[in-house]
Amino acid sequence: MVSATWPQKTRYWGAVAGLLICLASLQGCATHHAAGLRADPLLPQAEETEARRRARIRLELAANYFESGQPQVALDEVRQSLANDPSYADAYSLLGLIYMRLNDEAQADASFVRALELRPGDPNLLHNRGWLLCAQKKYALANELFVQALANPSYGARSKTLMAQGLCYIKAGDTAAAEQALMRSYELDAGNPVVAYHLSHLLFKNNELVRAQFYIRRLNNSEMSNAETLWLGIKVERVMRNTVAMQQLAEQLRKRFPDSPEWALYDKGRFDE
Repeated sequence: MVSATWPQKTRYWGAVAGLLICLASLQGCATHHAAGLRADPLLPQAEETEARRRARIRLELAANYFESGQPQVALDEVRQSLANDPSYADAYSLLGLIYMRLNDEAQADASFVRALELRPGDPNLLHNRGWLLCAQKKYALANELFVQALANPSYGARSKTLMAQGLCYIKAGDTAAAEQALMRSYELDAGNPVVAYHLSHLLFKNNELVRAQFYIRRLNNSEMSNAETLWLGIKVERVMRNTVAMQQLAEQLRKRFPDSPEWALYDKGRFDE
């Protein structure tokens, strides 16, 4: 999975004003087959055609370039992959992710649609297109694809799609459904910091302070804590009047992230921002 690091990602996912999903971070949630590329799933490896083998090698190169932050080079490699095998669904899947990175939503959607034509019902492809549709504010259509992906009993990335579904619900303003989806995601992958942060934030906004405290404390006691998670923890402890815990988190924030916007807000006593 192509992913930003957590400190980078949370600047997008954890945007306090509105909790909007930034298009620049979409690859953090998008699943694709480029990692661990394989031959046609319907054929044994020994029966992989020469055209598919050449296409797969090109796609492996494309995936490496994409993950190293070179989408234009990756785009050229994917085109070479498809020139060798125009029926390669994995290539169209990665093509869609590249176009998402390049902010070309129309081409991204066309790529995902073509991938799904070649491999109908693939949950990874459904996830990717659903995520793109969510970014386009087509929430109902996005949710339909997430539901289809989650309905596949063999789907191994359910926690990731539940996270995407929850974040999309947040963007759509359906906090009750968002909490339910994020809770299910957390149950499957309690180590995901994006899920933990947003679940805690939702609960905090709903004044469910004890539950919010549980999730944010667990996150802040892990190596995945950062300025944003510490700031949320500070606000939770402050409302709960846990002065000692609040001051301990503030000291961490000051020492570890002295130049962060969160420390500036704390220093000015602006807890409502």
